[in-house]
Order: sequence, then structure tokens, then C-alpha cells
Amino acid sequence: MDEIQKTLLMQVADLHEVPAGAYNIRSNGESAGRHSTEHIEIVPKEDKPGIDIYIKSGTQRESVHIPVLMTQTGLKELVYNDFHIGENCDITIIAGCGIHNSGSQASEHSGIHSFFVGKNSRVKYVEKHYGSGEGTGERVMNPETIVNLDENSYMEMDTVQIRGVDSTDRVTRAKLAKNAQLIIKEKLMTHGKQKATTHFYVDLDGEDSSTNVISRSVAKEDSEQTFYSHINGNNKCAGHSECDAIIMDNAVVRAIPEITANSIDASLIHEAAIGKIAGEQLIKLMTLGLTEAQAEEQIVNGFLK
Repeated sequence: MDEIQKTLLMQVADLHEVPAGAYNIRSNGESAGRHSTEHIEIVPKEDKPGIDIYIKSGTQRESVHIPVLMTQTGLKELVYNDFHIGENCDITIIAGCGIHNSGSQASEHSGIHSFFVGKNSRVKYVEKHYGSGEGTGERVMNPETIVNLDENSYMEMDTVQIRGVDSTDRVTRAKLAKNAQLIIKEKLMTHGKQKATTHFYVDLDGEDSSTNVISRSVAKEDSEQTFYSHINGNNKCAGHSECDAIIMDNAVVRAIPEITANSIDASLIHEAAIGKIAGEQLIKLMTLGLTEAQAEEQIVNGFLK
């Protein structure tokens, strides 16, 4: 890897070198390294770009890294990654995409990640998006995540995008069986003329299934954000959707939550709040010696932490 690729790897996967354990690194549309372990097998797809990840039942406290790095301007790709997770597992999956575009053509990565989580398993999924480069070409990322949670399974999704992505359209679809639980935490910051749209669709099909969808975002300058959440309570279940956004400068933020109860025993809540930074917060920090810009940065960083 060159220095740019190493920087991207650190930003999207917190890695300074090739990780221990199972991993698949994709660089400029090709495999740049792959390693399976005793309990985790990574197999390239034969009919389309992407990989299948098979995690054996009973696998405990292991991790999989699958970062994507792009430094070639004008490159556009669509990748399919499927995760087949057995029963009684406890694993962490670290994904993410970094695009460095120094040219004039748009670079785009679209990834479709499908999760099939077995009974009684726990999954933490971390996905970071990052863009850099001084070129005029756009950096575009359009991730789609499809989640199927079996009985008593649990999945926590942490998605982060705070720098350098010109356009993103994120779609997450999930179906939950009996006693399954899905936690989604989104952190997003846009600036310039960037646009970001997120769609969350969650079907609470099983008895006592539950979800908590939380989005925190900051929109600066002339950027635009749209947040959609759709929770369908199809059984005795609990669902909560929350969108909190800070709006600055000439930005635009839309929050469109939707909850549908198809069962008398469904308990669903949605919340949405959009507002500017409070003046008293700025004044308090400025009395401690910070400039207005430094105070704003402290507040934004604390909000997205």
C-alpha cells in the first residue's frame, strides 16, 4: 500500500497495518489481501463482485475486517458481500470505505451487505465512510444493508460519516424474528454542497422483537440532509426512532419518521429535533477563552461523540 491507501485504511478501519484474524481488503476494484481463520471463512463470489463470509456456530469474540479503498479517479463499482453467521456467535465486523479523489471524474462505491444472523448470536457492525483529495471529481458512496435476525439474536450497527463524502444515499432494511433486537446508531456531518440521504426500514415481525434507531447529524454551509425512518410493528414489539440534528449556515435538514402499528400490542415511538447551536452554549465556552469558531467545533464534536 502507498501512503494515501494507508491513511484511508486508518480512517475507515482504525488500522495501521494488515490486521490479525480474518480480513478482506479491496483496493481500486480488486482484492488487495484476504485471510480466513479456523472459524471464519471468506470466499470470493463467482457470479458477481464481492465475497461470502461464513462464520461457524459458536464463534466467540472474533472480528472480521472488510475495508474498501479507492484512489483511482473515475472508478465506479458495485460490490455484494453476504455474511452467514451461525448460532451462538459473538463477533465484530468492521467495514467502511475510503475514497481519495484527486481527479476531475466522479469516483463511486456502492456496496450491498446482507446479514443472516443465527439464533442467539450477537453482532457488532461498524461502518465508516471517509473522503479526501483535492480534485473536482465527486466522492460518492451508496451503501445498502439488509439484515435478517433470527430468534434471540442481537445486532448493533454503528455508521459514521463525518468528512469528505460529496453524495451518499444509505438504505438499511431489517426483519426481526422473536426476541430479536436491532440497535442502529448513525453519526453524520455534511458541509459545502454535500448531500446525504438515509432510509431505515425495520419490520418487527417476531413477538417481543425491538429496535432503536438513533441518528445524530450536523449540517453546515450549503449542505443538505434527509432522514427517513420506517418502523412496522407487526407483533407484540417495541420500536423507537430518534433524529437529532444541528443546522448551521445555509444548510437544509429534513426528518421524516414513520411508525406503523399492525398489532394491538405494538409499542412504537418516534422523535425528531432540528435546531441551531444555542447562543448560551457559545457564550459559556467563549468566556473560557475559546473563539466562536473553536466553541462551535467543541459543541459539534461533543454532539457527535
